[in-house]
Amino acid sequence: MYQIILLSIALSIDATVVSFTQGLIFKQNRIKLALTLAFWFGLFQALMPLLGAYLTGFIYDYISSFSKWIIFIIFTVLGVKFIKEAVIKGEEQVLKNLSFACIILFAISTSIDALAAGVTLRLMNINLLFPILLIGIVTFINSIIGFSMSGILKNFNEKYIQIFGGIILILLGVKEII
Repeated sequence: MYQIILLSIALSIDATVVSFTQGLIFKQNRIKLALTLAFWFGLFQALMPLLGAYLTGFIYDYISSFSKWIIFIIFTVLGVKFIKEAVIKGEEQVLKNLSFACIILFAISTSIDALAAGVTLRLMNINLLFPILLIGIVTFINSIIGFSMSGILKNFNEKYIQIFGGIILILLGVKEII
């Protein structure tokens, strides 16, 4: 039981950090964005272990060799995009909306580790219902917490916060390949 709780917390960390960075960047519609990110992050974190468990042989063997590079590329591209928009557009036109495609890319990239966790859960012969629900719920809650914690820094210049958020995303990508 405690292993599943620790696994849930560990799997939610990337989603929490991404939620935090988005909370730093976006000043409008914060509650809606926090709930949207938390929903999609929680959903993907819950579905990926299920997918990993049921496609254990095929998917894991296929994706495990380059999954870290996929995460690196997604986070780096999104981080560079945020930095570029902050520098080029200036403070008046800092990102105001996060596209659905961007949210889904975040959800996928933060949940690829959960795919491997599903393989492990399947190999351990664990009933998947409880772990999947717990992983999704913990990720949802931690994403909300991460987004909310960013409110502490809300009075900083939006342009620099967006650049900082982009740098954090790039560092998350680099962390995956190190």
